[in-house]
Amino acid sequence: MKLEWLIAVRYLFARGKKTVVTFISWVSLTGLTVSTAALIVVLSVYNGIGDITKSLFGTFDPPILVEPQAGKTLPLTDDTHAALLKIDGVERVAPIVDENAWITYNERQAIATLRGVDSSYAPLSGIDTMMANGHYMLHVDGLPTLVVGGELFYNLGIHLLSNTPATVMIPRRGTSQIGFTLDDAFNVGHAYPIGLFFIQQDIDGRFMIADISFVRQLMNYADNECTSLAVGLAPEANVGQVKQAVSRVMAQQGIEVNVRDRQEQQPLYYKILRTEHLGIYLVLSLIVLISTLSLVASLSLLVINKRSDVFILKSMGLPTRRIRRAFLCEGLLICGMAVVAGLTIGLLLCVAQQQLGLIRMGDGNFIVEAFPVAMRLTDFIYSFILVMLISGLSVWLTVHRANID
Repeated sequence: MKLEWLIAVRYLFARGKKTVVTFISWVSLTGLTVSTAALIVVLSVYNGIGDITKSLFGTFDPPILVEPQAGKTLPLTDDTHAALLKIDGVERVAPIVDENAWITYNERQAIATLRGVDSSYAPLSGIDTMMANGHYMLHVDGLPTLVVGGELFYNLGIHLLSNTPATVMIPRRGTSQIGFTLDDAFNVGHAYPIGLFFIQQDIDGRFMIADISFVRQLMNYADNECTSLAVGLAPEANVGQVKQAVSRVMAQQGIEVNVRDRQEQQPLYYKILRTEHLGIYLVLSLIVLISTLSLVASLSLLVINKRSDVFILKSMGLPTRRIRRAFLCEGLLICGMAVVAGLTIGLLLCVAQQQLGLIRMGDGNFIVEAFPVAMRLTDFIYSFILVMLISGLSVWLTVHRANID
């Protein structure tokens, strides 16, 4: 160990007379430890909340969504379906027909997005696992049914046991509503609400799910027409490679499409998520910077308090730059100990929250009972670099400006 580090360790861990400088040094170490631990805990909780939100979107958004580049519909022939299923990593392909519809139930009405799907959609998306009441069924005894988003369900005042059908009206293709009666302007169908789901507020207030044949009939679509394709992937599938393969297969079939993964289906949400993550780093960086003020104060007082030691070291022939480096080593020693202790404490707190659920969400209808936590190795690495950079720069500036000559 170099002399500078020996001096730094001696000043920090000396068993002799305790001074106010020693006390401030340990206070600064504690402050940096707490701020580092807070950085890890806040980022991990934010990651946990983000993972839950992404999983909720993933329940409704397919892993890959295929949409036509031009026009509103694309054909799904048996050859196209078979070719897509041959792609490595593709498990299922489900046609989707989405259309805005005017829904009336008793005396209430709402505009909703009616999503027509077939039996392969539920295993692909997991929507049937998000049912809050009723059942996920697309038809009962040959009668069309509706699975309704929770917000729409309550806005329309639907009662599952009333056996009252909802009226679904969709504008007819190729006609204008001007100069026509409602019967002429709309295709009208009736379906029975049979269940409600809760996923995410935007989805719950917009979507109803029905059998695809019912929606195709209202839209005057052919049996192989759809507005998009949902592609389900195997767990080990490479999303980027599958996207390229799907685009290539559709191009071979003479169909120009846009292929989007889950992040591309919700670009605004993921952009906000990344921005908020950066914002958390910036805000907590200010807290770390404030915590370093006590470190700056302790080093400044240490230089003043050790003037006699500095004089002795100079008398022994030790250059000023090495004496300055000794104070720098003490500051870096405090920073390193604080960061390691903070990361360790943050890790232990996150593990305890994961295993024991120490902090609860409170009373209410929450998806999880306790605050979710998801630790990322990158957060630990970036936090270490961030705290060491801020505190190390503060230490260097303090020692560099100190009057040691």
